[in-house]
Amino acid sequence: VGSPFSLQNTVTTGIISTTHRGGHELGLQNSDMEYIQTDAIINDGDVIGINTLKVTPGISFAIPSDRIRQFLADSYDRQRKGRMQTKKRYIGVRMLQLSAALIKELKGKERNFADVSSGVYVYEVIPGTAAFSAGLLNQDVIISINGQSVHSTEDVRQAVQSDRVLSLVVQRANEEIKLTIRSWRVAVLQSLAPTLIKHT
Repeated sequence: VGSPFSLQNTVTTGIISTTHRGGHELGLQNSDMEYIQTDAIINDGDVIGINTLKVTPGISFAIPSDRIRQFLADSYDRQRKGRMQTKKRYIGVRMLQLSAALIKELKGKERNFADVSSGVYVYEVIPGTAAFSAGLLNQDVIISINGQSVHSTEDVRQAVQSDRVLSLVVQRANEEIKLTIRSWRVAVLQSLAPTLIKHT
C-alpha cells in the first residue's frame, strides 16, 4: 500500500502470475531463461544497491551498486587470470556493529534486546557452522573475544583471522554467556559491506 506520484488511495498487489514464462514466448529467440511474470508496476530508475539482509521489520541493508560493480569486475578478472581464491577463517555469522542509533532502533523493535552500549550484534547464525555448533544465537551481542573488548565487526574479523580458538563473551537478553568457537578455513572472494536502509 502506498501513494506513488502522490496519488492517494493506491494499492499495489505485485502478484506473481507465473514463474515459468519462457524467453521464446516473449520473442527473445536467444534466451533459454524462464522469467517470473508479475503485475507489479515498474518505473524507470537507477539501481543504487541490492537488498541483502533484514535485521528486523523496518531495518534492512543493501550492498551499494558501486561495490557490486567492483566485486563483479574483480571476480571476472580473477577467473580470467586463473588466480586462486584466498582462504580465510570463518565462524558462520552475519553481524552488525552497534551504534547508539542502531541500539535505540533495536530496543524499540526487540523486547528482549540486550542492555548494552556497544558491541557486535549477531543478526544471523548460519546453520551447520562453527558458531552454530558452539551455541551462538541470533540476537546475541558479542562484547569480548579472548579477553579483548569488541566494539566493531572489524574487531571480530581480526580475532577470527588471528586465532583458531575463540573465547567469546556474549550478552543474551539479561544474561552474560561464555562460548568457545573453533574457526574454519574457507575460500572467499571478497567482502561486500551493506548500507543501512531505514524504513519509516
